[in-house]
Amino acid sequence: MNIILLEPEIPQNTGNIARLSVAIGAELWLVGRLGFSLTDKYTRRAGMDYWQHVKLRRIDTLAEFYPLIDDTFAFISTHGQQNYIAMPLNINSIVFGNEGTGFPERVYEKYSAQLYRIPMLPDTRSLNLATSTGIVAYHLLERGGFAGLG
Repeated sequence: MNIILLEPEIPQNTGNIARLSVAIGAELWLVGRLGFSLTDKYTRRAGMDYWQHVKLRRIDTLAEFYPLIDDTFAFISTHGQQNYIAMPLNINSIVFGNEGTGFPERVYEKYSAQLYRIPMLPDTRSLNLATSTGIVAYHLLERGGFAGLG
């Protein structure tokens, strides 16, 4: 599984997601401009002693990322029309936008068929990025019978 963050802004979220990635054997992709340094004390604190185990893929720009997208990618957003549990079985990459603005407009336009949401009450703006990542990642793991996890 790949967990992909597009231009994340909050170091604690990225640190928590890095820790999740290690715990489930996922590769963490950080794409585009980061709102912090990977040496940021808050990122490291949230990831604690896990950073040396993170399978990290760094992609410097969104332009370099877009050609990598195929039908195994699912974009998770409050703007998704489909429930995340309806994701096809071939999904192995889950993509999240940043905490402030979500995805670039191109994602909403070009990949709308691959856009999914986590259900919540209508008056709720959004869930925390790390929480959302955990929900969707564990859903995919459950569908695979938690293969490889003890």
